[in-house]
Amino acid sequence: MEPHVSVEFTDVHDVNKRLSEAGYLPDESIETVVYLAERLHKPILVEGPAGVGKTELAKAVAAARNAELIRLQCYEGLDEAKALYEWNYKKQLLRIQFSNAGAGRDEGWEDVHDDLFSEEYLLERPLLRALRHTGDAVLLIDEVDKVDFEFEALLLEILSDFQVTVPELGTVRGTRHPFVVLTSNNTRELSEALKRRCLYLYLDYPDVEREKQIVLSRVPDASEALADQLVRIVRSLRQLELKKPPSISETLDWARTLLELGFEQIDENVARSTLNVLLKYQQDVTKASGHLKLPPRPEMN
Repeated sequence: MEPHVSVEFTDVHDVNKRLSEAGYLPDESIETVVYLAERLHKPILVEGPAGVGKTELAKAVAAARNAELIRLQCYEGLDEAKALYEWNYKKQLLRIQFSNAGAGRDEGWEDVHDDLFSEEYLLERPLLRALRHTGDAVLLIDEVDKVDFEFEALLLEILSDFQVTVPELGTVRGTRHPFVVLTSNNTRELSEALKRRCLYLYLDYPDVEREKQIVLSRVPDASEALADQLVRIVRSLRQLELKKPPSISETLDWARTLLELGFEQIDENVARSTLNVLLKYQQDVTKASGHLKLPPRPEMN
């Protein structure tokens, strides 16, 4: 495919095939929502625990559609300047100094002002870039639950009308709808207005068989027996009250670690010695160590 030439999904089965080829194994609900989002030009709000593949879904859709991924990473205190646009103040200051030095003495303030707030001095941030993008794009608004309700109002204007008002430039209208994915870790409740605008998808930790297929897909050197054993151990650990349950990416890291160390099966000693790859807090390591009851390694003759 040529760079950034859009290839839309033909049906739900096509979504499954192309996301799988991009390294993301979808289930029926995922492939259905992705297909409808494209057809209805609606954003997807993906909620669920951290590390279940919400961000990876947006990346896989971009790869499958041969689209550019535009990512806005949300955080507490995020404002319009970082999300939408800001002006290149250093360049504007140089322009004013150039004018005051006499090189532009025939210019009036209005001329200078109009020049200062022109495209040459505009710094696009992810939201404005997605609005003005002329090719196919996937806009990922990651961890939207970290922003405040005032910022949600800005998102609503963009997602509802596909336009935004820039005081110095006027109303900027999008010419082509990006595929929009919003992710949330449920740290706070999102507004009803934002939820109404989106198709909803909840991602939980996968069942044993699906996670095993993910491991075999992403870590092809792992045997089926090792993949089956490690995902069952990970699933049992997720049943504990941990500060941070192991994510899918950490399951994959654990599989790669075991292979790197030459382990083809997991006993209690192997698990205990490598838990720091899977868990990120000492209190979780301690709790998991007490939970593990695995058969000992067979004696070598």
